[in-house]
Amino acid sequence: MRKDERIFLTVTAVIMVAVCCFLGLRLLYHDDDNISGPLLPETQQPQAEKPQEPVEKTYINVFFIGQNSNKEEVYKAVNREYDKDVDGSKIKFAIQTLIAGPKQNERAKGVYSEIPAGTRIISITETSDKVIINLNSAFETGGGTESIYKRLNQIIKTAKRNTTKPVYLYIEGNKAEVIGGEGIMITQPLSENSLDS
Repeated sequence: MRKDERIFLTVTAVIMVAVCCFLGLRLLYHDDDNISGPLLPETQQPQAEKPQEPVEKTYINVFFIGQNSNKEEVYKAVNREYDKDVDGSKIKFAIQTLIAGPKQNERAKGVYSEIPAGTRIISITETSDKVIINLNSAFETGGGTESIYKRLNQIIKTAKRNTTKPVYLYIEGNKAEVIGGEGIMITQPLSENSLDS
């Protein structure tokens, strides 16, 4: 072998060893930035929570008594916030609220109820075709004729505002036909004309 061929082969061998060393070191000590694709699974970025839709509030009306701007007594529809999941049916919640009476801040504005404080709900039965409100006998005691007319109208107006079903008033389990010691006649189901007889 000639001297120049030996030099050429030696240089080529040195270059090949250098290239192999370079590539081997590059594989061992690679730069992550040059690798395509992630080494570890990507963590999910937390998604921004969608703003909740504002919950539309539902109200029922309960009729108490107050004064208008001319200082005349009128039936006042008072709003009460209603949640069917908590309060049950509208008519049951409305009658329970009516029997409980006006709130303190409403009383401070002159709103009151003619329903006697001792009145209790025995039951409110709601079927597919009617509602029966069964109250204790305290509902028809005291206050005189005018007071009994007013409390009956409070029941009638509240009931009719909160259900489309026929509503019947019972006292101590019996269908009310005559209310109070004065013998006020009442026709049923309850309506705006129930006290006209």
